[in-house]
Amino acid sequence: MSDTLTKARLVDQIHGRVGLTKKESGELVDEVFDTMRTALVKGEKVKISGFGNFIVRDKAARRGRNPQTNEEIIIARRRVMTFKPSQVLRAALNEDER
Repeated sequence: MSDTLTKARLVDQIHGRVGLTKKESGELVDEVFDTMRTALVKGEKVKISGFGNFIVRDKAARRGRNPQTNEEIIIARRRVMTFKPSQVLRAALNEDER
């Protein structure tokens, strides 16, 4: 099995565990992602209990340097999304190290 959980694998797992049809499982996954996307675009935090927080931050414009030409450039301001895992997820990730 692949080391990557793709959307298709997520749909298959929901289909197998919940008993929805594959089409319904796909629509459910699409709706969850669309709801999260809409909230993040609005600048809202997405908090999933026991999993973590998705947060959008604004980064100001800044000076940078083109590593190939060494030319100074201005990096435009932008929005970035960060993810902070919950304590529960963090503990589960580190469970094998104990």
